[in-house]
Amino acid sequence: MELILVVVGAIVLTAVAQRRGLQPALVIVVVGLAVSFTPGFPGIELGSRVLLSVVVPPLLYSAALDFSFPTFLRNIRPILGLGVGLIAITALAVAGVASWVVPTMGFATAVMLGAVVAPPDAVSAVAVGRKLGMPRRVTAILKGESLVNDAAALALFTVALTHAAGDRPFIGNPLLLFGYGAVIGPLIGVALGYITLWIRRRLAHPGLETIQGLVVPYAAYLCADRVHASAVLAVVAAGFVVGQGSLRAGYLTRLQERYVWNSVDVLLEAFVFAYIGLQLRFVVQDMRAAHDSPKQVVAVSAAVLLTVLVVRPVWVFLMFRSGPRSADGESKTSRVLPAWGRPLPRGALTWREKVMVSWTGMRGVVTLAAASAIPQHNIAGEHFAHRSTSQVVAFVVTVGTLLLQGSTLPLLIRRLRPGYERETTDAAAATAKAEQLAGDVAVEVLDQFEHDPPPDLDTAAVTDIRRTIAGRVHDADTTPSPDLDAKHAALASSLYRQVLASQRVALITQRDAGTLDDEIVRAMLERLDLEEAAVTARLNSRF
Repeated sequence: MELILVVVGAIVLTAVAQRRGLQPALVIVVVGLAVSFTPGFPGIELGSRVLLSVVVPPLLYSAALDFSFPTFLRNIRPILGLGVGLIAITALAVAGVASWVVPTMGFATAVMLGAVVAPPDAVSAVAVGRKLGMPRRVTAILKGESLVNDAAALALFTVALTHAAGDRPFIGNPLLLFGYGAVIGPLIGVALGYITLWIRRRLAHPGLETIQGLVVPYAAYLCADRVHASAVLAVVAAGFVVGQGSLRAGYLTRLQERYVWNSVDVLLEAFVFAYIGLQLRFVVQDMRAAHDSPKQVVAVSAAVLLTVLVVRPVWVFLMFRSGPRSADGESKTSRVLPAWGRPLPRGALTWREKVMVSWTGMRGVVTLAAASAIPQHNIAGEHFAHRSTSQVVAFVVTVGTLLLQGSTLPLLIRRLRPGYERETTDAAAATAKAEQLAGDVAVEVLDQFEHDPPPDLDTAAVTDIRRTIAGRVHDADTTPSPDLDAKHAALASSLYRQVLASQRVALITQRDAGTLDDEIVRAMLERLDLEEAAVTARLNSRF
């Protein structure tokens, strides 16, 4: 009952925050904090397995479905730099600070704490950035980072926790253990992804295909977890494979999945932020029960929060440092986004983009789930040292980054946005280019129809059908022409669906080649799916 009330309350707060132009995550966390200190509030506690295996997989899978794998590969250098390199640097920096503030904290426990607070949750930042116009290059990097950093952080957390608890890992060598998980996990995800596509081709039922899609992230996570591989990377790999293969699915399946996963994302994110706010009071109570020094906990929490806020911008500006300068004095590796239609330079970011990336380090569900996964006792049955302190630090860092960075990120984007007038112009040009490509493809299909029409059609009927389809393509009018009889209207609708299918193939091909932006192509594909749904519904209503 309590969980249902939390979900309903989080949904209501999300709706209110969006209507008033506020960030739902911040509103939900603040309200949750206030509710947690209400007298008589019993508290809600979920096991770490629930958060890691129920909440994390669908969020990662949905992000992978909505992200172009070629775009991921084109941005692989900054993505790995942030998703792996920054995770390791942050964990080590936090470990050094925590062990200095709390001398009794062993190095393995300190590294474990560093792994807990290292991965930022880029979902909220991307949502804010899309609304306010964050550069697409930055959005692509942040989305890619969110797909990698959780896996790196959880792998490091597992290794450190195993040593801190005195347990023996699956593979003794930490590097071999990490490599095993990084290889086997994606292989499992890819295999499940192709199995999913194989099953879908035989189901041919949008409802069943959508339900099957809801099972995929959990299957990938559990299968990889069972063999001690990276469950997170398995989920991401499965999402990439299914997302890239969605072109072969029916338009109804794509439309249903798009809206279903959007709803799942909103629901899970709202629940997680509500859970974060509701738990802080009880984490503090656990700290007192463990007799940890309040002053020491406050000191280490503040020190770790400051560390994660500082390490990210330092690493970003070092990793994306400016390279050689061109004849006009502008850095060749820090120019504004190049013209649309040319591959983006690897690792090139302007100083504005660096600032945006630096300030998108809000922590979220993975930090919370990893903190709750710290066991109460070690392998010898003794109380796990500094467990409560680590959990308090994790909650302080999560809430602190949400309040500090989350509340100021919109203002930061608005202040930096004036430097991107060129991108707005280029985006309009890119949209026009995509529409021109779709129009050219339509003309090719219609030319082929006119040159090789069905044998039972006369020239006048062919001309009428072509004129009808051409009008729909240029005017986005999916209503069958009243001048066509039932037979010719059905043929025109079938031809129009063939045009839409060819347009999809052309758009996907150019996107994967790097000549069209992923965001623009996805918007075009959604429009084509809606047009096909409209013309099919209109055709069905005539018969």
